Amino acid sequence: MMNRKDTPDESEQEIVHFPDFQVDTQDTPWYQHPEWDGVFLKDLVGGKDTGGRFSYHLVRVWKDCRITDHDHATQWEWNRVIGGKGVFTFGDAEIPLVPGQTFVTPPGVPHGVRVDHSDLTLLAMFVPALV
Repeated sequence: MMNRKDTPDESEQEIVHFPDFQVDTQDTPWYQHPEWDGVFLKDLVGGKDTGGRFSYHLVRVWKDCRITDHDHATQWEWNRVIGGKGVFTFGDAEIPLVPGQTFVTPPGVPHGVRVDHSDLTLLAMFVPALV
């Protein structure tokens, strides 16, 4: 269970609408990422909801934590910064992250996120779905 609340929570009160159902994000629990300390996920739409076509998640990275360089063999990853600040690492490049900014990572391209001064909240979509 995640208790820290240093970033905006507007996104936690979204409703994701589909033609035959909706997902209330307040009903979806946060969980600790299995590999990275201080990184939490909230699965808003899973692959089972989309026939494996895409998945949609909230990601929160606490201050002084990081998502180390990694890649996804088959998924495109699209992220939108919705709260806080950080740095996106994309190969040798370091790109400052601020609310409203987006970044896209093709399959097989190493990338990561570093958060130094404030918690960071992202919306992340994976195509096809992250399993």
